[in-house]
Amino acid sequence: MKMHMQDVDAMQTFGQELGAALQVGDVIKLYGELGTGKTTMARGILLGLGHNGEVPSPSFSIVQYYAPPDTRIPAVHADFYRIENSAELYELGLDDATVDGAIIAEWPEKAAHLLGENALAIHIDFAEQGGRYLNLEINENWAGRLK
Repeated sequence: MKMHMQDVDAMQTFGQELGAALQVGDVIKLYGELGTGKTTMARGILLGLGHNGEVPSPSFSIVQYYAPPDTRIPAVHADFYRIENSAELYELGLDDATVDGAIIAEWPEKAAHLLGENALAIHIDFAEQGGRYLNLEINENWAGRLK
C-alpha cells in the first residue's frame, strides 16, 4: 500500500493510528534514508501507545524503552544505524522484547535476523512534490488493522 504524507503532522498522525493498533508481539520496521522521517513516525507510534513525553532519537543510545503506565503496552524504540556487526545486536538484549511488548525499529536491515519476518515494513521516501511517500508491506498479521 502506497500513501502520500503532506507534512510532519500527517506522518505523526498516521504513526498515532499505528500505535493505537499495535499489539504485543508486533514489530514495525522503518526503512528510509537519513532525514526521511523514521523518528517522526516512531514518535507518532509512541503517542498512539499513550506516551505523552519526549521521544528522543535513539541514534546514540541505540535502544529506548517505554513501559506502562506511560504506554499501553511495553515498547522498544531501536535505531540500528550505528550497528556494525550482528554480534553487537545480541548485547542489546532484544531477544525477548516482543514476548510482552512491541518493537519499533529504525534501520531494520541491520538487524533483519533479530526482527523476524512477521513485521509491518514501512519504506519512507522523499516525495517530489513535497512530503513523504510511505510504502507499507502489510502481512496477514496487520491485514484489517489499518484503515
